[in-house]
Amino acid sequence: MTVRRSDATRAAILHAARVRFAEDGYQRATIRAIAADAAIDPSMVMRYYGSKERLFAAAVDIDLRMPDVSAIPPERLGPQLVRHWVRRWEEDPTGDVLLTLLRSAATDETVAERVRGVFAEQIVPIVRRLCGDEAEAQQRAGLLATQMLGLAICRHILRIPPVAHMPVETVVERIGATVQQYLTGAP
Repeated sequence: MTVRRSDATRAAILHAARVRFAEDGYQRATIRAIAADAAIDPSMVMRYYGSKERLFAAAVDIDLRMPDVSAIPPERLGPQLVRHWVRRWEEDPTGDVLLTLLRSAATDETVAERVRGVFAEQIVPIVRRLCGDEAEAQQRAGLLATQMLGLAICRHILRIPPVAHMPVETVVERIGATVQQYLTGAP
């Protein structure tokens, strides 16, 4: 199967946009810079994506591919979720998209809003299935996010030595216990 030129161009634009948004943030990244990085004319970026906002949405479109929690015993959910995220960051090339978002979210409100959207769309529903109360589900999901995003920042962005080099199973065991408490412990 041959790749159409338009598919290759679209892929080059998305790659350049991800790199540029990660390096410059949403506000400072420009269509011209992204086009230059992709070695194309800026009009091609606009042709494929229509606007910087739509390009950003496509560049940071992320599916966390969360596991089906109904298939996981509730008492093992914390470690399983931690293992899932660590694998995403360390074994799955699309894990870089989430790390790209995290690098920029602290200084760019547009990016922060996208992170909040991923959280609301993909994390909250999982926790909601564990407890019937919406307010409690929101709180538990928020606490889960503190652990997982904090782990990602410390392990992959700041590379804090003990955390960055810790074996995966140690991370799963230690962080998993905290996540388990957030998910199923007493409120």
